[in-house]
Amino acid sequence: MNRSRKRCRVETFKRRPASTPPRFPAPILLLALLWSQLVCAEFSLPGMNSARSVSGQFIVTGPKRASLLAQQPQVATNADFVRLEPALLAVSAERIKAALWHELGVPANAPWRAPISLALHPAQSLDEDVTIVAQHFGRGWDYRVALPDVLARARFVRAMTGVLLLELANRSAGGRSAEIPAWLVDGLAQDLLAPGTQEVTLSSPDRTVNGLGERRSVRFERGVDPLAGARRVLSGRPALTFAPLSWPTDAQLAGADGGVYCASAQLFVSRLLALGDGSAGLRTMLGDLPRYYNWQTAFQRAFAADFATPLDVEKWWALQTLAFAAHNRGPTWRPEVSREQLDEILAVPADVRFASNALPARAVIPLQAVIRNFDFAQQARILQGRLRDLEAVQFRLAPPLAALAAEYRAVLDHYLARRSGARPRPTMWNKHPQPEPLKLLLRDTLKKLDALDARRRIVESQLQPPSSGS
Repeated sequence: MNRSRKRCRVETFKRRPASTPPRFPAPILLLALLWSQLVCAEFSLPGMNSARSVSGQFIVTGPKRASLLAQQPQVATNADFVRLEPALLAVSAERIKAALWHELGVPANAPWRAPISLALHPAQSLDEDVTIVAQHFGRGWDYRVALPDVLARARFVRAMTGVLLLELANRSAGGRSAEIPAWLVDGLAQDLLAPGTQEVTLSSPDRTVNGLGERRSVRFERGVDPLAGARRVLSGRPALTFAPLSWPTDAQLAGADGGVYCASAQLFVSRLLALGDGSAGLRTMLGDLPRYYNWQTAFQRAFAADFATPLDVEKWWALQTLAFAAHNRGPTWRPEVSREQLDEILAVPADVRFASNALPARAVIPLQAVIRNFDFAQQARILQGRLRDLEAVQFRLAPPLAALAAEYRAVLDHYLARRSGARPRPTMWNKHPQPEPLKLLLRDTLKKLDALDARRRIVESQLQPPSSGS
């Protein structure tokens, strides 16, 4: 699988635990002291270039000669890749930090706490990992980022976003580093790359003309819509629900899902920032992350004023994705057509015997009757078909009915996952849920479907067109 074209990439985050320093023999200690002197001298090693950013936070080292890969025409003329060198990387790092701080509402002149070392090495392929190492010392934290000198632009911005968020979150941390949720890193990185934003990445020039460097650049404004990329990706597929968004797989992080995870993360972050004071909530969450073993607790505390319970977050996100998709799928059906389509999906044709010795008669039964009376193999076949139908029509239904369709899908999906015999699916708040007793699961599912049917009747009555005599 060629991952070099993907917008997301799994980066390697490593943290050295804070423990009692090992005792080194004298020769090794001497070498360590000599190395520290070289570090203080800005890594002025033979065959290496070095640079320091204007704020002093970023210390960059790299080879004096670019890799052979960076000189290939297909790389030099491809605007999706950046060719990194120390001086330009130092400027790009400062730009990314300024843009990120603006998104989070951090003052532009806020002092930094920990230095970040950026070590370039000759790229061997277009698919190399970026490694971020966070190391705790008695005085605080240090960060080192090892990256190739040729890198996809999106992966470069993601790596810098990740280490900057880590530095911000660990400012009040002791010996335990914060665990930054992937959706926050990817969502903010996509925001920094969005159309209409300031260019934050600088690349080595393609060629030199009359002593001046030139580089080809491609830029699309797309009406200055920061979510244009997300709209394009999600135009044919729904945004992720909380379970995959909270616990993405390696394939999703690598972009193997066509960018759906990245687009969903960007939409989620943008909607959080649009809350009353979403940027303050994210800053509070980052500051609390080192105190907890999971980010969900820090999130819930930071956004307690907006979401009283975890279920409130999931309901809010379902409405956000529904509203977003409603603007992407073209015109919706008229209310009467929407009502007919939803009623047809939620009604199940079946052969019913009204007496033990009577012939079967064709009738239409609700989903509750399927769950009560059919064996699970039959239930699964029927309900999975209804799930596919609901997903196909959800974004063409009139908005009130579309919201109900999303809730029907959630109830059926939950029931099938628990009855299938597989491990229960994780939720945003519980990565390893325990199986539910069958009786409790049946009672809860039927109760939810009854409540949805009652709400659907109310909504459908409100959608009735006015009579001609009124």
